[in-house]
Amino acid sequence: MEKEAAQEFEAFIDGWRETAEKNKSVFLHLKAVLEKKEGVVLDFIPRPGVTYSLRVAHEKQKGKPLFAMLDVIEDDPRWLSVCFYGEMISDPEENGDFVPEGLLGEDAICFDMDGWNDDLIRYVETRLDEAWQAAGKG
Repeated sequence: MEKEAAQEFEAFIDGWRETAEKNKSVFLHLKAVLEKKEGVVLDFIPRPGVTYSLRVAHEKQKGKPLFAMLDVIEDDPRWLSVCFYGEMISDPEENGDFVPEGLLGEDAICFDMDGWNDDLIRYVETRLDEAWQAAGKG
């Protein structure tokens, strides 16, 4: 993450009070999972009052600017929408929502996360793995 984006990210995290739903913890957990993957590049795009987006790309990726986007939706409480390009992942349990043109103008599958749920977190982690592998192929 570039210096300015990293500073904005830290300020955002510092100002985000955890709630009973533990959405801040889910977000930080998924970020930590991504940071362990080789070749991952993170960018933070704040849109105060709307969303705070952690955009995830692979350094070898071509043709698309990212492989996943973790959006913190400004609501009370805040919740997460984790989106992928539809062709980069599978959704065998159909836990995601198909969103036409939902990710930078392309069809997406998004997973709404409104609280700590071990099963859904593991499921989304598997989707992150799929998208990371697809993006790493160039």
